[in-house]
Amino acid sequence: MDAFSLDGLNAPGFKGFDGHLELVSTMSRDFAVSQDIEETLRRALVRISEYLGAEGGALFLRDEKTGRLACRVCVGPVDITGLVLEPGEGIVGRSVEGNSGEIVRDVRLDPSFHASVDEQTGFTTRSILCAPMSVKETRFGAIEMVNKRGGDGLFSEPDLHMLSTLSTAAALALLNARMAAALVEQERTRRELELAAEIQRSLLPPLPSEESPIQGINRAARTVSGDFYDFFTLGDGRICFAIGDVSGKGMDAALLMAKTCSLFHCLGKVQPEPGRLLAKINAEICETATRGRFVTMVIGVFDPADGTVRLSNAGHEPPLHYRGADGYVDFPATAAPLGIAADIVGEEGFPEETIELNGGALYLFTDGVTEGRLADGNTLEVEGLKEILAVTSGLSLAERLNVVSERFGSGGAELRDDVTIIGIEDRGRAT
Repeated sequence: MDAFSLDGLNAPGFKGFDGHLELVSTMSRDFAVSQDIEETLRRALVRISEYLGAEGGALFLRDEKTGRLACRVCVGPVDITGLVLEPGEGIVGRSVEGNSGEIVRDVRLDPSFHASVDEQTGFTTRSILCAPMSVKETRFGAIEMVNKRGGDGLFSEPDLHMLSTLSTAAALALLNARMAAALVEQERTRRELELAAEIQRSLLPPLPSEESPIQGINRAARTVSGDFYDFFTLGDGRICFAIGDVSGKGMDAALLMAKTCSLFHCLGKVQPEPGRLLAKINAEICETATRGRFVTMVIGVFDPADGTVRLSNAGHEPPLHYRGADGYVDFPATAAPLGIAADIVGEEGFPEETIELNGGALYLFTDGVTEGRLADGNTLEVEGLKEILAVTSGLSLAERLNVVSERFGSGGAELRDDVTIIGIEDRGRAT
């Protein structure tokens, strides 16, 4: 048995070991089934105060960021709920900082005691018992008892042992409550991310048939993605397409991605000219983009009748035109990304260029394709992408894009960046 059990069982005023166990058991049961941890702490404080024969008591919780101690629960003749102590301030602060219990038999002799509450309320504090609520080195706060009733009015060492035991039980309850709350929050966040991912997937175009001259793939490295692509057929048979990449990661990048994709899908049906459409989207993004977010984006219009593509590139990776035996031609960006400034282009919109595919294919991709890590830790780079597309030129367009996509996250390796690629093939003439 510990020193408390040997020395304190027969101490004057102590209610015995059975009473101690009963109180600990009652408090533990209350904490285990509690749906309101603060109300349970209040009831525990009442029980502790009655058990130790104190005139009053207070429970202080520590702010994890500032270290300040705030009285959250109070019982007795004086209500100090809301009182805030700076780190190390007062007897309570000293107890928490030192992570040790305190018995102050005469507060007048303790320089840490602040008499301001007594002066304001008329209450007289004679003695204080205080124990930190801590689990190992994690300090949650402290429980303070004031003025022992009866006898000499002084708290004893057994009282301190008892309060320390009960404070530890309260600390464990707080730890469990916070862990449970964190798990609930994690689950809520997971569900919200899954819903956001579902919404994002709904923004992607429907999977086209094998005969379609345009195909695309988007794989998110996280639950939600900052990459996107889209395409739709105009009334005259031309296909309007886009690919983009929002700077940064996380939910705010995903939200900006959703807005940009929605703007393209809506505005592109009434004004499909690539340069002017980019200018309109840029103006909208500049109104609301925050924290330095920007979007790299390519918008184009493909005419299957003559194999031409008109496109405009706002800070995005250069599209690659594969011409078979004649190799590749790339088309670097001719303007800054979207969201940087609304006045970077005039009324004529972003610069455009026309590409004659001549039976070849045009590939557009995000930097997750060229800069993303492969299973061996290396990056694919533009030359690696060109090699794959050339070697697989005999496959269908969809199969070629799948071969590229499968290079990332293979062999159980983690997908470290979003992978998005689209291809446009001129099937009117042989390569």
